[in-house]
Amino acid sequence: MEEVFDTATVKTILNLVRKRYIYELKGVVSAGKEARVYWGTDFRGNDIAVKIYLTSTAEFRKGLIKYLRGDPRFDGKIPRSTRKLMCLWARKEFRNYSLMNEAGVSVPKPITQLENVLVMEFIGEKGRRAPLLKEVELSDEEYYEIFKNLIMDVRKMYRVAGLVHGDLSEYNVMIWRGRHYIIDVSQAVKVTHPNAHEFLVRDLRNIRRFFADEIGLDIPSLGELYNYVIGDTDSLAGIDEL
Repeated sequence: MEEVFDTATVKTILNLVRKRYIYELKGVVSAGKEARVYWGTDFRGNDIAVKIYLTSTAEFRKGLIKYLRGDPRFDGKIPRSTRKLMCLWARKEFRNYSLMNEAGVSVPKPITQLENVLVMEFIGEKGRRAPLLKEVELSDEEYYEIFKNLIMDVRKMYRVAGLVHGDLSEYNVMIWRGRHYIIDVSQAVKVTHPNAHEFLVRDLRNIRRFFADEIGLDIPSLGELYNYVIGDTDSLAGIDEL
């Protein structure tokens, strides 16, 4: 059903119900190429996000593998089965969220992961997800604050969690009650990954393009942002005054 609920996935959901992580599963919040996110509630009545990774297609296999190879946590363990690959991908996202959360990065709090299902904090209310950075209209001062905090989080991600997001843009940041949340971290790699610096530059270029070119803010150069994140300098010209 919906290319999501095959027999194995239904069994996984029921197992999470028995373990008292999920009380009720409701409607779809968002649908992507690799997964669908559902609104749910736990046994205390709190809203939760239930992300279910699709296991019925091998279309994205090649795209996923480049983020697994070179990652010491998963390299050499890449399964041939599409279902097992997506379960590994779900475990990777859960671990990435956990490392980022422990490092103080603003991400939805991860709750648990089982097979191809990830349960996490719901960002939004009454089943409606928080808007993406791309979807909000803010004042220049509010955009500056989001930019500053986002860059600081990229630095924490790199220096404390030891990770690079790898796909960071205005489409992977939610804004809720004046705070940003970085989402979709399954592709994040360790800083030791052979492509980590390439991915970091791409992330920073995306951030700068959005805030400088689309919003029109006067912000530091790509090189200054890069040096700030990797730790070549402990201060970024102008960032404390933003």
